Amino acid sequence: MSQSKTPLPLEGIRVLDVSQVMAGPFACMLLGDLGADVIKVEPPTGDQTRSSMGFKLKGDDSLGFLNMNRNKRSIVLDLKSEEGRETYLRLVETADVIVENYRPGAMARMGLDYETIKAVNPGVIYASISGFGQSGPWWKRPGFDLMAQAASGVMSITGAPDGPPAKSGVPVADIGCSLFAVYAILSAYIGRQTTGQGQFIDASLYEAGLSFAVWDICDFWGTGNVPQRIGTANRMAAPYQAVRAKDGHFVLGANNDRAFRKLCEVMERPDLPVHPLFETNALRLANRDALIAELETTFTGQTREHWVETLLEAGIPAGSILDYAEALDNPHADERNMVMPIQHPVEGEVKNIGFPVKLRGTPQQVRRHPPLLDEHRDEILAELRSLGERQVSNG
Repeated sequence: MSQSKTPLPLEGIRVLDVSQVMAGPFACMLLGDLGADVIKVEPPTGDQTRSSMGFKLKGDDSLGFLNMNRNKRSIVLDLKSEEGRETYLRLVETADVIVENYRPGAMARMGLDYETIKAVNPGVIYASISGFGQSGPWWKRPGFDLMAQAASGVMSITGAPDGPPAKSGVPVADIGCSLFAVYAILSAYIGRQTTGQGQFIDASLYEAGLSFAVWDICDFWGTGNVPQRIGTANRMAAPYQAVRAKDGHFVLGANNDRAFRKLCEVMERPDLPVHPLFETNALRLANRDALIAELETTFTGQTREHWVETLLEAGIPAGSILDYAEALDNPHADERNMVMPIQHPVEGEVKNIGFPVKLRGTPQQVRRHPPLLDEHRDEILAELRSLGERQVSNG
């Protein structure tokens, strides 16, 4: 794997990734991408995601696992056994951050909750990721993205107006929780530089889903009306959605009066800005269906490509609706390195989704392939023995 000549921002920080599936592993991978030494502490059966996808690769690990666990080392520890718990606590002494997503209460039953860990390492930053948090009437509910989307209101506003509630196409609660957890971990780490003390972080998928719903919740608070499904449209502006052209749909955003007038000029529809139903954004929102029907009488006369190019040239936001094959295979994705081949000891070259942000001064590196199960046991235990010997000699 390539090595960065410039130290990465989190170099020297040790993270124990005691999590499985998505929210925890994704957060720890982001920390690893920034230079942290991430040790993935796995149960004897390994992270569930290693075998979660339906198609088979050369080895036992799924593409999902390979895309959420680069830049980590793996050690198997049975935390329910005395030996596993003892080794884990020795690792805890060396850790700056712990991330776990066991069901609430499970770590306490194993004697590995924050209060216990804090006694071993007062400076540790301990992030617990769960479905609904560590308190409240729902705290014991399972931590699945689908349940969090349902409980947070996300599903109630997703889908066509005349259709059933729909799950967001991507796991917004899982990934959102990962991102919030990372910012909390980094904030706590910065604070520790002053106080010398770690702290407990309680991150939930439910609260991540709620936090993404700024427009919808503010609309509810402001009007008292419970938001309903509006398909691809926007609650604050119109037209701002997918519209139909001659050969399919594309998206556009004319989200203020000036942009709407410009749109109508490009479409050669001078009647629309002065139409009594469409003169202001408030009127266009109130009469959205009629507005879109009028726009589509013109849009369906030309192809999607024609309208996207024409509107972009005029300074009006517009875009084609790409499938994943198209989103990943285009000059922009290539330039942004969003398909990142990495080398794996079993799979050979395997694709990873590229780094979601780029640090120019300290560019992220794939320093380690996604680990094989228990791949680094000997290496990690040797480090612990060496550390123990140094402590004895210094004592």
